[in-house]
Amino acid sequence: MKLRRILPVLVLNTLLISLPGQAQVYTSSDGSVEFISTAPLNEFKGTSNHLAGLINLNKNLVDFYIDMNTIDTGIEKRNRDMRTTYLNTDKYPFAEFTGELISSFDPDKMEPQRATVSGTFKLHGVEQQIEVDGILEPNGDGLQLDASWIVLLKDYDIDRPGILFYELAEEQEISISVLLMESETAEGS
Repeated sequence: MKLRRILPVLVLNTLLISLPGQAQVYTSSDGSVEFISTAPLNEFKGTSNHLAGLINLNKNLVDFYIDMNTIDTGIEKRNRDMRTTYLNTDKYPFAEFTGELISSFDPDKMEPQRATVSGTFKLHGVEQQIEVDGILEPNGDGLQLDASWIVLLKDYDIDRPGILFYELAEEQEISISVLLMESETAEGS
């Protein structure tokens, strides 16, 4: 008798887990990152299409990282100087954000939704607690994430070049854009 009441619930739960669009883990390895440095005498940007990460809606977990050696500013000498002298990518090759989604998000609502994450951003070996606002939008079998925030170089012990002091801003605007797809390992996560 008891089994008859439980069986329909088990079948329904199994169907809901296996329905398309019900995955709760989304991953990507080819998102884009851009930083913009706007100083009195110069503005330039650096870009990379190697942002990797995941969003686990079951656990409200958000984790992204970028290999800093993949950032390109358009000038090879500037890239080399940025990597070796200022970012020290031989010692600190990755920037990473790990945190949690603290705003509500409905993956079944097929429209852009404001999203806020809170966690640790690690750059140049220094960790800072930050909050980032962005837009999260269900997109077919995935989620589109767009977000931006400001990084102060001094907060991450990154020196500004003395000679080029007026060509590199203390504030760097960071933007990310990534389409995360349902993960094949979503079940059981």
